Amino acid sequence: MTAAYLGRRNPVVKLAAGLVVAAAALAAGDPVTPAVLLAGCLLALPLTGLSAATLAKRTVVLLVGALSIGVANALFGSPGGWQVGGALALRVVAVALPGVLMLSTTDPTDLADSLVQQLRAPARFAYGALAALRLLPLLTTEWHTIGLARRARGVAANGNPVVAARLFGGRVFTLLVGAIRRASRIAAAMDARGFDARQARTYARRQTIGLADLLLLLLAILLASAATGGSLALGTWRLFTSA
Repeated sequence: MTAAYLGRRNPVVKLAAGLVVAAAALAAGDPVTPAVLLAGCLLALPLTGLSAATLAKRTVVLLVGALSIGVANALFGSPGGWQVGGALALRVVAVALPGVLMLSTTDPTDLADSLVQQLRAPARFAYGALAALRLLPLLTTEWHTIGLARRARGVAANGNPVVAARLFGGRVFTLLVGAIRRASRIAAAMDARGFDARQARTYARRQTIGLADLLLLLLAILLASAATGGSLALGTWRLFTSA
């Protein structure tokens, strides 16, 4: 993944490029603008190193949510029916897809380093967020382990929705307590390693912005401009608040 074009780009520049595309989709209330933006993102898929199947797996929840929003607005929303619903569904996907592509091609450590070096974000915040991201897979594993432990003790809802809700709440509380304890230990360990120090820090991995990174940002601006300009030329563009 890192060998792909987007995988080698500066994380902050990728974040800016994604925000440009998302802002163009967010402002438009017509179906043409998000459709063009989505087409541009899909054409850039080979640059990410992701396969179409992998992208589909990572966006299935997004697609289902966008479809639900579109259908609900088409059936029960404002006048405009399926045209308005379809525009909203496309808009939701066009806003979120750049972020999916950016995160899928960015190492969290590189993102934290770039936030500190390019955006001058506080090191304590950036690397604390990095530690939290690294712990997310552990929460999934721990959730599964809690379920197996309860099943081994014979704790089950047996089809009773009230009992199922109570057991779910207890499982969430157990996971929360474990997460707080782990976070406290990690915070103490990070402070012991100097992450709370006030003096200037040195960097093991230097993040730079080169011409290829600026080209990516330029391509994102051109895509957003082409989508908005094409919609204006067709006479379909309108501000989302007036849609």
